[in-house]
Amino acid sequence: MPSLHSHSSFVALATTFSIVILCSLSLIEASNDGFSLELIHRDSPKSPFYDPSETPQQRLANALHRSINRVNHFRPTSSFSTNALSSEIIPNKGEYLMQYAVGTPPVQVLGIADTGSDLTWLQCAPCTNCYNQTDPVFDPAKSSTYKTVPCTAPQCNSLSGSCVGANKCSYSVRYGDGSSSGGDLALDTVTLGSTASFPKTVIGCGHDNSGIFGAKGSGIVGLGSSETSLVSQLSTSIAGKFSYCLIPFDKPDATSKLNFGTNAVVSGPGTVTTPLATNQNDVYYTLTLEAISVGPTKITSTSAKAAGGNIIIDSGTTLTLLPSDLYTGFEAALKAQIKLAVVKDPNETFSLCFDSPQSTFKVPTIVAHFTGGADVTLSAPNTFVGDETISCMAFIPAGDSVAIFGNLAQADQLVGYDIVKKTVSFKPTDCTKA
Repeated sequence: MPSLHSHSSFVALATTFSIVILCSLSLIEASNDGFSLELIHRDSPKSPFYDPSETPQQRLANALHRSINRVNHFRPTSSFSTNALSSEIIPNKGEYLMQYAVGTPPVQVLGIADTGSDLTWLQCAPCTNCYNQTDPVFDPAKSSTYKTVPCTAPQCNSLSGSCVGANKCSYSVRYGDGSSSGGDLALDTVTLGSTASFPKTVIGCGHDNSGIFGAKGSGIVGLGSSETSLVSQLSTSIAGKFSYCLIPFDKPDATSKLNFGTNAVVSGPGTVTTPLATNQNDVYYTLTLEAISVGPTKITSTSAKAAGGNIIIDSGTTLTLLPSDLYTGFEAALKAQIKLAVVKDPNETFSLCFDSPQSTFKVPTIVAHFTGGADVTLSAPNTFVGDETISCMAFIPAGDSVAIFGNLAQADQLVGYDIVKKTVSFKPTDCTKA
């Protein structure tokens, strides 16, 4: 990789990046109430987004650029309890692209799968105002199972929908970057894989959509925790469970799985579980980080005592933003235990850098201590990024932003969500073999 000093784009873009993967339509495992879908890294040669002319450094820079604003939608101005119509996300900065199907007969759709969003919507004909989409826009008139939601329906009320002509419930959502979608709230069959079909699923059929959405995708797939998300709607069929395993960024050719139902159970040696602090109507998954250890030094959080948790777990944010009451002690412990010269990040993105190539950089044992005795051990690739000259800590202070447990820290962990039991489980896993 080019030097961090000579390539300012690396550091300037390194606030966040998303590990974007494509969920293959092929069902690879299924049981009565569990199934798994193949996950393909966006930059894998197997992906339709693969550009063979790009160098590994360019792919990294592009990945960073795709989610440079991701942190902003978690700022305190957006409540953890926002509903589907006011929750803020950066639409094309989401962490997964998921291929699924809508309607009867099923029409394949590629949407951004986002654990920080709830309403699932796609572009629909007729398009009053749609952004450019290379695949055909979904035509609800050709689906025998499509039905608009009436204004009196509970789904309309739960989403704060409005009434338009012919007693149809409409939705209107605006995101943090100014992108927006509006259209009819509807029910239709959603198919995951080739056989897992879920009738009467609430979707947004968008006729008026704008913003910086990629031409290969159509809207959002909501995997958040509120009752209107896809995961919550499928809860009885998947027992409220889903899991993922994020492949490290330097292994783009590998594949893994997005699991649902019984296939998503995370158990066995090494598994740790922590309770969710998320409430029923919250979109985001919030945990309580009680402390963080660097070797023998343990730094305890005072914010962990507050109700509602103190850190969001998000697979679409690269860096980890530590609660401010933890960060100062964490940085001091690293400086004390890593006997290398501290160097300044010339672009002032990273708070702490050491004069050492990433390939030979060694770190003390770092452990994130979540409520319930869930101790997650983090390796050097989970905590530092760099090149052939310096290594920089991939943790920054949250400051006035919401604290976030990012995707670098989650790499090579099987992460399981149980929205019924309100827990998140971690299990150290080689995600290339998961």
